[in-house]
Amino acid sequence: MKAKLLISSLLLGIAILALAKNEDPVLMTINGKDVRLSEFEYLYNKNNQQQIEKEPLDKYVELFVLYKQKVADAEAAGIDTTQAFIKEFEVYQKQLAAPYLTEDTTYLWQMINETYDRYKKELDIDHIMLPLGTNDAVNAQRIAMLDSLRNCVIAGEDWTALADRYSTDPYKQRNHGHFGFVSAGMFPADMENVIYSTPVGEVSKPFVNSFGISMFRVNKMRDRNDVHAKHILKMFPQNATEEQKAVCKAKIDSIYQLIKAGADFEELARTESDDHSNAKNGGDLRWFGPGRMVQPFDSIAFNLPDGAISEPFATQFGYHIIKKVAHGVPSLGEVRQGIENAFKRDGRMKLVEERRLNDLKNKYNYRLDPAFESLLNNTLMAHGRLDSAFVAQYIKGAKTPLFTYGAKQSVPVKALMSQLNTTTVIPDPANAKKEIMTKVNAMAEQALKDYDAYEAVKNNPEYRNLLNEYRDGMMLFEISNRRVWKAAEKDTAGLIQHYNENRSKYGWDEPHFKGIILYAKSDSVLNLVKADLTKFGADTLADALYNKYGNDIRMEHMVVKKGENPFADYLAFHVGDKPNRPNYPEFIIIEGGIIDQPEEMADVRGAVTSGYQDVLEQRWKQELAKKYPAKINKKVLKKVK
Repeated sequence: MKAKLLISSLLLGIAILALAKNEDPVLMTINGKDVRLSEFEYLYNKNNQQQIEKEPLDKYVELFVLYKQKVADAEAAGIDTTQAFIKEFEVYQKQLAAPYLTEDTTYLWQMINETYDRYKKELDIDHIMLPLGTNDAVNAQRIAMLDSLRNCVIAGEDWTALADRYSTDPYKQRNHGHFGFVSAGMFPADMENVIYSTPVGEVSKPFVNSFGISMFRVNKMRDRNDVHAKHILKMFPQNATEEQKAVCKAKIDSIYQLIKAGADFEELARTESDDHSNAKNGGDLRWFGPGRMVQPFDSIAFNLPDGAISEPFATQFGYHIIKKVAHGVPSLGEVRQGIENAFKRDGRMKLVEERRLNDLKNKYNYRLDPAFESLLNNTLMAHGRLDSAFVAQYIKGAKTPLFTYGAKQSVPVKALMSQLNTTTVIPDPANAKKEIMTKVNAMAEQALKDYDAYEAVKNNPEYRNLLNEYRDGMMLFEISNRRVWKAAEKDTAGLIQHYNENRSKYGWDEPHFKGIILYAKSDSVLNLVKADLTKFGADTLADALYNKYGNDIRMEHMVVKKGENPFADYLAFHVGDKPNRPNYPEFIIIEGGIIDQPEEMADVRGAVTSGYQDVLEQRWKQELAKKYPAKINKKVLKKVK
C-alpha cells in the first residue's frame, strides 16, 4: 500500500502540472501558480460547445478566475492531500488515461493469428500420459520411460497396446489412447503447441505439462468444415408419452407450414422455440464442428445445402427445424472473441501481459537494484526463512532502492516489506525468495504502468487538461460544500436570521396546505384513530399514534400548494379524484389546514437555504478576491482562439 501511495503521490505531484513550454505561455497567475494558455483555451472552448450562445471572453475570464480562486482555497484547505481525495482521484486518473495509452498489441495479434491458422486445421491424434512425480528426479525417470515407449512406437509396436498398459490418461479406458480429431482451443497452450508442431505421422517428444507428462502422435490432418445453423425446437418432456410427442409434432408442423408460406424463420424462433439459450437470437447456434450435436441433428445439419431449411425431425430433446446458414471455416472476426477467452482460460493471456511488462521495462530502463539483491540473499541466508523477524531485520538494513526506472524514479525496499504477509512463515530460503520476488514483480508492473500514464500526461496536452479539469472539479465540489452548500444547511441560526431579515422575499403567491396527513391500512383502523385524536395532546399526537398503531398507519408532514401532492389536493383543496396509496388506502388530515403565507422559517426552508447559500457565496467571493488576486497577461489573452 505504501508503494502505491508513493506512486500516486508522484503522479499527483508531477503528472498534473502542465510542463512549461515557450509555445504555451502563462496567461495568468493565481496564488503563485501559473495558468497556461492551453488550459484556459481548452476549458473556454469546451464551455462554449455546451452553451447555446458563445460566452463573451471577458465574462468567461471573470468566471475562470473565480473558479481558479476556489481551487486555490481548496488547496489551502489541504483537500488534495486527504486519503479520500487521493484514492478517488487515482480511480479517475486511470480511467481517463486508458484511451491515451498506446498499448502494443502486436504480440496479442500474432498469437491470435497463429491460433486462427491452427483453427483452420483439425488433427487426428493419439495420447499417452504418465503422472507428474513428486520431484524433478522422478519426473526425469518418467520422461525417460516415455521416451523408451516413443522408440517402441517408432520401431512399429502397437500404440493401443502401449496406451492400455502404461498410460494414466483418464480417458484411455474409453479411447485406448486415441483422441480422434481435435482443433485449436481444445487444449492448454503448452499441449496445443506440441500437437500442432508435430508433423503428420510422427510422435512428439515427451514433455511436462500441468496434467502430467505427455506424448502425442499426429495421424492425420484435414481442413476444418464447420456448420453455421439456426434452429427452432419444440421440446417434449423426458420419458414423454406418444401422446405428448404427438402434441409437439403438431406444433412443429404448424410452424413449418408458416415457414413454407413465407414467415420469417428468425422471428418464429424468437417467439416459438423452446430452446431459450438461443431463441432470443433467432435460434442462432453459431458455428459447430462434426460430432458436436446429437444425431440425427448432426447429420441433417451437415448434409443440408447452405440456406436450406429442413423438414421437422425428432431427437432425444424434441422436434427441430434447422436453417443452415453456411459451412466451412468461420471468419477471424466471428471466432476472435472465443480465441481471446480461451487465452484467458489457458494462461496465454499472461504471455501477452509478460511481453507488455518486458516492453515497459525496456522502454523505461527498469533495473532491479543490485544492492537489494545482495541484501536479500545475505539476509535470507543468515535468517533462513521469511517471517516477521526477517522483515524487522531487513528493514533495519534496507536503505537501498528496491528498483529504479524512468527519469530517476525508484521505490524503496520498505514499501516491499509492508506488503509481505508474515503471519504465514515460509521456512525454505528458496521459496521465501520466490515469494518476495513475486511481490517485487507485481510492484514493478504497477509502478511501470503508472509511470506510463505519467508519460501520457507529460506528452499529451489533451489528457493533461482533462485530468486537470477532473482534479480541479473534485476540489471545487468539496470546497463549495464546506463553504456554501453544507455550511448553509448546518447553520440553523444563520438561516433563521436571514429569514427574519428577508421575510418579504419568501412570501407565497398562493395558499399552501400545512399539516399532517395520516394513512391507514383499513377503515376499521382509521375509525379507531379518529376516536383517539382527542385523547392525545398536539405535541405528542404523532408519537402516541405510532406507539399504539405501529405499521397499521403512516403519517406525512407537508407544506404544499395545490397541484404538488394528490392527497393534499383531495383533502385540503378539494380537487381531483381520490388517490390511492398501496397498503394504506384510507387517509385523513389529523392536523393543519390552508394558510396564505409562511408561519415560520421551516415552512420555506428550501427557498431560505438557497437564498442563504447565495449570501455565503458572495461573502466567499469577496474573501477570495482579497486572498488570491489574479495577475492576467493581457497580451497573452489576445491569443485566445
